[in-house]
Amino acid sequence: MTDLKIYSTLSGQKEEFLPQGSLVKMYVCGVTPYSDAHIGHAMSYINFDVVRRYLKYRGYQLKSVQNFTDVDDKIIHRAQETGEEPLILSDRYAKNFSVDMAALNIMPSDTYPRVSQEIPEIIKIIEGLIQKNHAYVASNGDVYFRVSSMPDYGKLSNRNVEDMCAVTRVEIGEEKQNHMDFAVWKAAKEGEISWNSPWGQGRPGWHIECTAMALKYLGDEITIHGGGHDLVFPHHENEIAQSEGYTGKPFAKWWMHNGLLQMGGDKMSKSLGNLITIKDILKQYTSDDLRVFVLSSHYRKPLSYSTEILNSAAKGAMRLATTIALVSNTQKLSANINIKEYEKCFLQAMDDDFNSPRALAVLFDLARDINRAYDSRYNIQKAQSLLKDLGGQVLGLTFKTMQVSLDEQKLATAWSVLHTQGVIANGQTAIERLDNLLNIRSAAKQNKDWAKADLIRKTLADSGVEIIDTPAGSEWKVK
Repeated sequence: MTDLKIYSTLSGQKEEFLPQGSLVKMYVCGVTPYSDAHIGHAMSYINFDVVRRYLKYRGYQLKSVQNFTDVDDKIIHRAQETGEEPLILSDRYAKNFSVDMAALNIMPSDTYPRVSQEIPEIIKIIEGLIQKNHAYVASNGDVYFRVSSMPDYGKLSNRNVEDMCAVTRVEIGEEKQNHMDFAVWKAAKEGEISWNSPWGQGRPGWHIECTAMALKYLGDEITIHGGGHDLVFPHHENEIAQSEGYTGKPFAKWWMHNGLLQMGGDKMSKSLGNLITIKDILKQYTSDDLRVFVLSSHYRKPLSYSTEILNSAAKGAMRLATTIALVSNTQKLSANINIKEYEKCFLQAMDDDFNSPRALAVLFDLARDINRAYDSRYNIQKAQSLLKDLGGQVLGLTFKTMQVSLDEQKLATAWSVLHTQGVIANGQTAIERLDNLLNIRSAAKQNKDWAKADLIRKTLADSGVEIIDTPAGSEWKVK
């Protein structure tokens, strides 16, 4: 259907996207809801939202599932700290997460299963694994997956089982037959949430949960399985072993993993205390600002966060929004913009393993040509329509900004004043002029021409544009 190629962690290379049948079945690992979602979550789910959007744009039918791990050690510990029931606490944070995702303009998945509601399915799969000798019951009521029963264990993370055994230790209270075996069912501890099972009271292990939910809602073989790079081992490696041990079939064709968000070179994590919640970041920035920030880097690469980088992304998002907001004279000739070539370049970028940085660059080039055509009084509606379709339908941009639109009448007065004073020349778009003025003002300050620097600042302030001086340089924003 397309020339799309997707990198699969399993094969270690880009593979032509040829799914079996017309339905693309996609499972993305969800959150453990014990606290508010942070911008690391935003990065991951924006990337997978764009994957889904592009597949739909290219004509594929899609069924997507994203779980909530609402039974987990972290939830139990947090509930003990707050005095809440674990499922009440996880339900509250799961609902908050859904609100955050909507605020980021992320399309909802078709199904959001929760571990607590899938216990019968999980028990059924564990029983099947025991019958096939892939799992065994320990004397303390734990059930473990027998890693040695899967000769290709380690194929996703490219790890050797013997090497893994050498660095793996058995925790106190565990009764494994092998160091690498992992729990699919944990016997209940006093005071913890638990369910009845053939092996006594207990709760599921982490990895078996996703296996059960993926198989139940998408079938034995799925098209794409996604998640963060930190889930490759052990979570996804164990998912493959369980799922293929249970069904005897290949589990997922494409394994996609996004890079992790870094704060000053460190991974974002609660233990380091460097988390920024989605709620907090959206008080200062729009969903488009965050999307341009995230999509300016390829999804498989780590993404470095800084205020300067995010401010630059916000400025780019505003450029696209102001371009969409332009109103052209419909009686004039259409702009001589090669719309088909722009669309072709955009699709080629996305077909290359969802190369969003290159796709964004195409949109910024298109926006530049639209602004130039607008200043020359051409009709820009067709080009705007393409920009809106590609940016909106595929990249999920809303073209909304926290700032008001540029006031063309006030800016026209500003251009006239500054042109009369010999500061700027005609022939540039509004945004190009604003960027150029920052350079002119910077040069004036270096030459100690304070009168020119103050003239630029005051004239723009009168037109509704504020200049902000930062250690990294000057920026402008609409007041």
